Amino acid sequence: MNLSNQLLHQIADPSLTPNERAQLRCQLAKQLEEKGSYEAAREVMGDLWQGVGHRPVLEGLDQAAAAEVMLRVGVLTGWIGSCKQIEGAQETAKNLISESLTRFEALGQTEKVAEAQTDIAYCYWRQGAFTEARVWLREALDHLPNDEDSDVKAVALLRLAIVERSAKRFNDALRIHIEAAPIFARSTNHALKGKFHIGFGFVLRNLGTAEQREDYIDQALIEYAAASYHFEQAGHARYQAYVENNLGFLFGTIKKFTEAHEHLDRAQALFTSLKDKTQIAQVDDTRARVLIEERRVSEAERFARSAVQALEDSDQQALLAEALTTYGITLARLGQHKQARSALQRAIAVAQNAGDTEGAGQAALAIIEELGDRLTVDDLSTTYEHALDLLSNSKHSAIKDRLLSCARRVLFLIGVLPSPPTWEGFSLTEAVRRYEGRIIERALRDAGGLVTRAAHLLGYTHHYTLINKINKWHRHLLSTRSPIIQRRRSIIFIDEDENGTLPVSILHVEDNELVAGALKEVLEMEDWTVETCKEGTAAMRLLESDAHYDVLIFDNQLPDINGVELIRQTRALPHRQHTPIIMLSASDVELAAQRAGADVFLKKPSDMLKISETVARLLARKSKH
Repeated sequence: MNLSNQLLHQIADPSLTPNERAQLRCQLAKQLEEKGSYEAAREVMGDLWQGVGHRPVLEGLDQAAAAEVMLRVGVLTGWIGSCKQIEGAQETAKNLISESLTRFEALGQTEKVAEAQTDIAYCYWRQGAFTEARVWLREALDHLPNDEDSDVKAVALLRLAIVERSAKRFNDALRIHIEAAPIFARSTNHALKGKFHIGFGFVLRNLGTAEQREDYIDQALIEYAAASYHFEQAGHARYQAYVENNLGFLFGTIKKFTEAHEHLDRAQALFTSLKDKTQIAQVDDTRARVLIEERRVSEAERFARSAVQALEDSDQQALLAEALTTYGITLARLGQHKQARSALQRAIAVAQNAGDTEGAGQAALAIIEELGDRLTVDDLSTTYEHALDLLSNSKHSAIKDRLLSCARRVLFLIGVLPSPPTWEGFSLTEAVRRYEGRIIERALRDAGGLVTRAAHLLGYTHHYTLINKINKWHRHLLSTRSPIIQRRRSIIFIDEDENGTLPVSILHVEDNELVAGALKEVLEMEDWTVETCKEGTAAMRLLESDAHYDVLIFDNQLPDINGVELIRQTRALPHRQHTPIIMLSASDVELAAQRAGADVFLKKPSDMLKISETVARLLARKSKH
């Protein structure tokens, strides 16, 4: 006899007190709830609760039993309300759980307080209120001892990771999973272990797709297989369906479309058997994305439209925003441009309202990508600036690539770059600089010519940065600014001589022309001067001279001497002993480079995006000495 049957048998015992029977009903309901059997859990509550919209019957129960019943009813209201898309269910659930929390606090039951806080957080998450969800989950974790494992702690960590990945903060979600891994490794709860592996796989899948990391994709498949095993052991059909949906998406991204649809068919069948309208809609959205990849746009539009219609009446605002974005893309590709614009604009608004700034930013980029040639110049500029603002904190290389691609598209469409587009003679640096000039001009105009105010509008910490840009790249804007008042200037990033400012000078020793060119372009975007050298011996001649360099960047695999030896010889020069040195290399020589005197080691190619930030940090540190 399994545990559920044992509990059913015990509940029927006529010798039980009302408190004992209520506690057993809650215990069995929680087991069924963890398996995703929400209606069965509701039935187990018996005459204590008639269903969503009704308050539990607490007469004759002591404080502890009443608190437990109130918690179970609140949690089930949230789950059933989400599955059946019952309006106002999440607010009702939060109120019920809050009442149970107050009772648990009066009883001094700390772990139950944390459990209730975790469940309130999940209601906020379903509504897309990610900030509130984080606050409740952090408070729950603060109630639990750091040195003890418990299912409540495991659930709180899982849900915190879910909030972060829903907000597209996948690196934060990855960190939570890695830190929580030992807790789940020690757990004997198959359902919890399965949820950990499916969440970990989801994060790896998204990072792998965004960063083109095949190792992450491979690891995601392993995590999904582990999740499937544990859910099978737990008898958890609902989460088996989640795994199938995620596998469908993953196979779609790697162009294995037959396998993708097979997994999505299984997910849809499982969610249909569970009568979960919300998750059926999510499978429809996933299938639409796969069909878009297959260029089967008409079919994709039907599935995307179905997903949007199903999610309209739900509390799942983040899911609705994703479905609206997919729907807008299909409409645009079918030539229904007005409807596509409306869907994508709504996706931005819904995502922002749900706290999903990255989802809103991606919807804005979709407007430029799909509808850019039908927008006015002002609409293009405004949409791109909005996307840039929403995605400014994104750490995904794929998002940055999309931003860059959209910037170039905007430049072509507003006439800054030649039309029709041609790569001949094209310089991204010059194109972006021209667009930068337009934005600076607008900021100066809105600031009444005051550089300090314009710098603030542009998000610069110091107005000297804007002054340097105008003096070096946008001298045609000098007449736009107000008269210059002589002030003492900062020397954090530049030195002064009697002729004015001396730009930061960087020596980059790299024999790969593609890498050298890319890095030079990136660093010169910061108004820094970059000198490139292909050989270590030639670099040493420059380093032995009186040439001024603020930062040195060395590769390790050079045609004559290696980068580690170059660092060692450089540090032997009296006038280079304190010059910051960065080793940027694909070789695993971090320890050797640091021992030779390198300040920072960065790995190619994964760390190349960090180069500007690293140089700025070293320059700031240097300026303090």
